[in-house]
Amino acid sequence: MYIDAEHFDLCMEKLSKKLSEIAKNLSALVNTTEVFEKDDKILDNQDLCFLLKMSNRSLQRYRAKGELPHFFIGHRVYYRTSDVRTFVNRHCDYWQIKAFENGTKAKED
Repeated sequence: MYIDAEHFDLCMEKLSKKLSEIAKNLSALVNTTEVFEKDDKILDNQDLCFLLKMSNRSLQRYRAKGELPHFFIGHRVYYRTSDVRTFVNRHCDYWQIKAFENGTKAKED
């Protein structure tokens, strides 16, 4: 199969744009040491849905209200674990928090 020069240039331009986008996203991830504290980690939507037993829509509603701090890398939503702890402490009662802590500790052991 023969590819003409014009089609090849178009494909190379698309590839170059995509690589630039990936490099920008990697740059954002590499520089996270300046943004995060030493023990702070990030969670994505799927992680947080699993941990809090909430739907994507519930998380979206809390984000829209400004109650759940978040940030974007590319088009994906991420959460700092410290922000999630604060959110859980603010929106759950004592027994729910204890059940959550016991459930997560049991899985870690």
